Amino acid sequence: MLVLSGARLFDGDGFLEDRAIVIEGARIRAITPHVERPRGGMQVDLGGGLLAPGFIDVQVNGGGGALLNVDPSLEVVRRIAESHRPFGTTGLLPTVVTDAPEVQAAAIKAVRAAREKVPGVLGIHLEGPFLDVQRKGAHLARFIREMTAADVATIALADCGAILVTLAPNRVPIQLIGDLVARGVLISLGHAEASWEEARAALDAGARGFTHLFNAMSQMTSRAPGMVGAALDDSDSFVGVIADGHHVDDANLRIAFAAKRRDRFMLISDAMSPAAGGPDQFELMGRRVSRIEGRLQLDDGTLAGSLLTMDEAVRHCVGRLGIGLADALRMASRVPATFLKRGHDLGRIAPGFLASLVHLDDELRVRETWIEGR
Repeated sequence: MLVLSGARLFDGDGFLEDRAIVIEGARIRAITPHVERPRGGMQVDLGGGLLAPGFIDVQVNGGGGALLNVDPSLEVVRRIAESHRPFGTTGLLPTVVTDAPEVQAAAIKAVRAAREKVPGVLGIHLEGPFLDVQRKGAHLARFIREMTAADVATIALADCGAILVTLAPNRVPIQLIGDLVARGVLISLGHAEASWEEARAALDAGARGFTHLFNAMSQMTSRAPGMVGAALDDSDSFVGVIADGHHVDDANLRIAFAAKRRDRFMLISDAMSPAAGGPDQFELMGRRVSRIEGRLQLDDGTLAGSLLTMDEAVRHCVGRLGIGLADALRMASRVPATFLKRGHDLGRIAPGFLASLVHLDDELRVRETWIEGR
């Protein structure tokens, strides 16, 4: 038994004072008043700060010098997860971007193995290759291709926990989107010059959200709402946002937060290998990516992922965007848990939930993390 006390508690709904959390094994057994906490087991006084549900990042390409596309192996998945853990990420989807079929296959195999051996790996995110070359961003056009029925079968049988696919709604037949959804795959729309109508049709077929809102998608204009308009117009779909001050202007994020339910926004890192302690430069499929003034970009200026960690995203929302702390913490934990259909055991601090937690100081910097009680 582990008993944590001495910090203010955010349980996913609101803030609680003078509480203790009782953990047995991987799960939370009880939340008690501090004076009524059990006296046995391991007692930990956190010495102030804030204890919250651990952060969940559904788009993590790399970190700590490792990148899944460069080396799609179990050890790279482990290194990525371990590099982001000190920054509050207790659950993540390692992400493989558009690449050769054998790279995607190796990434699926690596994540499948990591599910049993690396704490915090919740599944895999396949960002491509079923995209629109008009909005390819840093993805290589030569690897972008059409989806086939064989791809649906391969993806559905990946056996990696949560399987998230980013695809272009104007390039993938609606029937195939529906087939993936029927087989339990999570669909996010992105990297497309799609119309509002095309995005709406994909949502009606079961697509669950939008990948990095505003980035690599058709924008909203007066007579063509585009994908951004579809995302903000639909009340139920989820959207990922990269809150780093580089990918999206802060004013646009404030407008988006005002237009749509807060419980549908997920903070994501879209982190590449330089994030969480990696080098200033790396190679992405033969192209140089460099850290320049706090962002990552190709030599032609195209943004290529980010340097962001989830704790930085939370601080950006609170400090720069004026988002309330409770909303920002939910965007980093409870909302992505709900998106992944794990709202029954992740994203809250409550009896029966997994003890995946983050301890923050008064400046919202990470002191310690636990993943399933460890």
